[in-house]
Amino acid sequence: MSLKCGIVGLPNVGKSTLFNCISSSKAQSANFPFCTIEPNVGSTMVPDKRLDVLSEICKPQRTIPATVEIVDIAGLVKGASKGEGLGNQFLANIRECDAILHVLRCFDDGNIVHVDGSVDPVRDKEVIDIELQLKDLETVENRLAKVQKQAQVGSDKNARKLCDLLLRYRDALLQGHSCRSVRLENAEEEQMARDLFLLTSKPVLYVCNVDESSAAEGNAYVEAVREAVRDENAEVLILAAKTESDIAEFEDFEEKQMFLQEMGLEEPGVVRLIQSAYKLLGLRTFFTAGADECRAWTIHNGDKAPKAAGVIHSDFERGFIRAEVIKYKDFISLKSESACRAAGKLGIEGKDYTVCDGDIMHFLFNV
Repeated sequence: MSLKCGIVGLPNVGKSTLFNCISSSKAQSANFPFCTIEPNVGSTMVPDKRLDVLSEICKPQRTIPATVEIVDIAGLVKGASKGEGLGNQFLANIRECDAILHVLRCFDDGNIVHVDGSVDPVRDKEVIDIELQLKDLETVENRLAKVQKQAQVGSDKNARKLCDLLLRYRDALLQGHSCRSVRLENAEEEQMARDLFLLTSKPVLYVCNVDESSAAEGNAYVEAVREAVRDENAEVLILAAKTESDIAEFEDFEEKQMFLQEMGLEEPGVVRLIQSAYKLLGLRTFFTAGADECRAWTIHNGDKAPKAAGVIHSDFERGFIRAEVIKYKDFISLKSESACRAAGKLGIEGKDYTVCDGDIMHFLFNV
């Protein structure tokens, strides 16, 4: 399952530094605009303590975590919707992503250039919002010009439904709201929305890049961002990208933990970020656990058992018979599949079973 989170923001807000922390890659990071031109792509492991516990119990030959793909996209500037700067490239790259990590500069440093000459994360957010909204408005109006004729002249019910959705999107965009603010009525509308590939319909996580002293509690800039996004139903995450980069260099675990404690943190901010990105994509995890392998598998929230089986192998979905399911808390309490079976804690589930986050599963199939 290849799903991408795109890191976006104005130039010099810390996108590439953050990308390097997340992916352990070495994207170029420098104090000038458009340091990143081609998008950097990295796959990163999703930290999950449950997988660590399962591995301690099963002592497998290998442990394989879930992963998520992160894309570091070139910085955007005013006029991007009309092709200014690297606008067209930026917009094309973000269109290919499934969710957005919007990095906002929330620290003062006279040595790091800001494209607008001063630090104002709310203004920076609005610059990107407006550019994405303008591009979406162009997309919506172009599509409306075609669909409205079909809806008015013919008896195409799908055209009328799409026209209604496009009109609602246009109204929201003209009022300065993103497409994600438009409420979708049913699964059919959700599919139509996905097919439109609108930039502002993507889920967003605002990442406030702060200095080291603000890593635990935030600062006035962060509070301003929280107030600005209060009605967006979006999460705000505080992270000191430069400090996270320093933490990533520590090889000794105890030394790393001491450094985190001094900052007032229980774990690196990048761990919280990766976990938040995973949830932002609407992803959940089920496990397979045994002596050969303990592994975290990625599914969408709401997926049924056959769909989960297909993540392992397409034959598992095609020939699905049933799933044997153990709840995580039961497995760690009883310590083995056989003990769970004996205690009546192993459930037999069919095609209509909705997989729960944390389920430990074994599939029976016949092709």
